[in-house]
Amino acid sequence: MSEQIKHECGIALIRLLKPLSYYRHKYGTWQYGLDKLYLLMEKQHNRGQDGAGMVNIKINLPPGQEYITRFRSTNDNPIKDIFDKVKKNWKKAGKPENNILTQEWVYNHLPFTGELFLGHLRYGTFGRNSIEFVHPVMRQNNWKSRNLALAGNFNLTNTDELFKKLVDLGQHPKAYTDTVTVLEKVGHFLDEENQLLFRQYKNEGHSNRAISPLLEDNLDVRNILERASRDWDGGYAIAGLIGHGDAFVMRDPWGIRPAFYYHDDEIVVVASERPVIQTVMNTSWDKIRELEPGKALIIRKDGRVSCEMIRVPQKRSSCSFERIYFSRGSDRDIYNERKELGRLLAPTILERINYDFTDSVFSYIPNTSETAFYGMIQGIRDYLVDRKIREIRERNGSLTNEEIRDIISMEPRVEKIAIKDAKLRTFIADESSRSDLVTHVYDVTYGIIKNNVDTLVIIDDSIVRGTTLRDSIIRILDRLHPRKIIVVSSAPQIRYPDCYGIDMTRLDSFIAFNAAIALLKENGMEKTIQQVYKNCKDQENLPKEEIVNFVGEIYKPFTYEQISQKIAQLLKPENCGAEVEIVFQTVENLHKACPNDTGDWYFTGNYPTPGGNRVVNSSFIKFIEGTQGRAY
Repeated sequence: MSEQIKHECGIALIRLLKPLSYYRHKYGTWQYGLDKLYLLMEKQHNRGQDGAGMVNIKINLPPGQEYITRFRSTNDNPIKDIFDKVKKNWKKAGKPENNILTQEWVYNHLPFTGELFLGHLRYGTFGRNSIEFVHPVMRQNNWKSRNLALAGNFNLTNTDELFKKLVDLGQHPKAYTDTVTVLEKVGHFLDEENQLLFRQYKNEGHSNRAISPLLEDNLDVRNILERASRDWDGGYAIAGLIGHGDAFVMRDPWGIRPAFYYHDDEIVVVASERPVIQTVMNTSWDKIRELEPGKALIIRKDGRVSCEMIRVPQKRSSCSFERIYFSRGSDRDIYNERKELGRLLAPTILERINYDFTDSVFSYIPNTSETAFYGMIQGIRDYLVDRKIREIRERNGSLTNEEIRDIISMEPRVEKIAIKDAKLRTFIADESSRSDLVTHVYDVTYGIIKNNVDTLVIIDDSIVRGTTLRDSIIRILDRLHPRKIIVVSSAPQIRYPDCYGIDMTRLDSFIAFNAAIALLKENGMEKTIQQVYKNCKDQENLPKEEIVNFVGEIYKPFTYEQISQKIAQLLKPENCGAEVEIVFQTVENLHKACPNDTGDWYFTGNYPTPGGNRVVNSSFIKFIEGTQGRAY
């Protein structure tokens, strides 16, 4: 994506099923769990750079010893920072008196040598970039089975409703965020479960001391999660550790947010992306399972692993942006889907260049669109194969060797045009100089475009705001003096805000929305804008289940192509000599390429949960009234 947007966070959970001595003997280190956590987090650093955190629980320590340790950071390199903190604490612990580093001494004295690990990478969609907003978040208690640590990749649309329910329960939440709401919701029902069992065992005559292990062995984690999540509206993959040693990862019933897991007799591993586990555990694709929508992976203190239904699964609406851009392209399915997205664009691109391969150059905007580019070129080559066969057949017997050679050697002109200067991107901070410096984010390859003759086709994986295209990319491509620049998006037009994890909540940040508003005004249809505003306001106080998405009416008067043309006008910089066209993927082709991940609300406005309709209407109201802040 030529313009960065913040998006889904990353989670990593590890449960070691053997004692430290086992890993020391087999793998040569008692740091096995910590090393795997580091790799899982580092391999997912693309999912969050605003902060990182991790927590470790030791299941078998006696009372009086610290059995839960947590480190968090918002430094520039937060992953390195939290692991450096571990090493610093190891140095503080010193060495045993006899200088013999036994596994028992390590377990008893060094942090992050326990059985349970939970790591998190944060991309902030809400709240300041401060340590308080970095996961894992914790709820602490002197009873081990009431301690709770949570980390997740989630956004809830009905935080206000859930906050009120917590207050009605008699709680006093310390912040108005979905993170605090989720933590306190799960914590409340964890407390209730503990209390229920405590009364039962007390009535049976057990002493308080004898009750603690009974609680730990018999907590109904599935019931806790089912009761806690009953009113959640949104997308979530949430991992949790309970102080005595139980752990879980739960996924929303629509499958909006991703989660994958692997386990054998040594270890249980959970991460947000499949190839991360493949690489870290050096295992095959088929041994890693997707956590199904509405289910929770529950790992008990004694090592038992089960997958249990928490919520009734709904129509699968897993995020298609994961497939287009966010997830690592090294996943087998995602790689093939991105190629298919590019291939399906080939017929439209061929029409736009009038099937002229002599004066057309194909390239991509680094780096995540590279796979879609391969697919686009494959589609163009497939067309050329058919064209070559047709020409040879039509002129059967009349072709000279030179003519045959010319036909067979016909290929699309593929070049590396744009090169991103990543270091410069981080340097640009001063807004007063940004408009000039942003034009140098990318460099270009000079001397391969025929001045005022060639059409330059550049594919990007998506176009959100369009500011980087207008202020940087198209300007620098125009320096090559092409006759025409065609920017191709492997994603459809982004028309609606996201409310399930991606930092896209303001309608006026979307170039497609701005184009539709401009067309309405140009065509004297301002009444449509006011009517949509009135309809949204009329629903403002309705229950979320009764709200209808009226923002779709903004786009209805115009064809897909008309909006694309207007986007091209808006994104063409002043003094740009080349003609500019924008080509978008269609929603129909998106679903052909990604048939199993149908979450497309940012393109269609079809939100999988009732809260989505409230968010999009609220976002439109904020746009009309000129108020700031996100819409949920």
